[in-house]
Amino acid sequence: MNDDLDRLQGKWVQVSFEENGRVDLPDSHGADGAVMTISGHSFHVAVPAGNTLVEGCFLLNDAADPKGIDWIDSMGEDAGKVLPAIYKLADDRFQFAAADAEMERPKTFAGGQGITIRSFVRL
Repeated sequence: MNDDLDRLQGKWVQVSFEENGRVDLPDSHGADGAVMTISGHSFHVAVPAGNTLVEGCFLLNDAADPKGIDWIDSMGEDAGKVLPAIYKLADDRFQFAAADAEMERPKTFAGGQGITIRSFVRL
């Protein structure tokens, strides 16, 4: 595994969410206190009570600038679609900005129409 992939392994709690330029909307793939568990190239997001919100796999491109990550959900409305994203990973913080499936990969964390930004801290 590469350095970023190694550093992503484990449990992360979501601390902020933005979609289409609006902050902290109701969220069907996350929630206050939602925990994302990363194991290898797989992810699983659940609420503290244990109900699964979304799961799937991802691919990293940590050589890109900004660093790239492609999310592929295995359930829900985006199942099987590639969601192009960028990410930041520093100490115990992880943030990504993902575009809708048919959009280009974001170039910044500015947000906007079709962009979802999530921030996590390590548990």
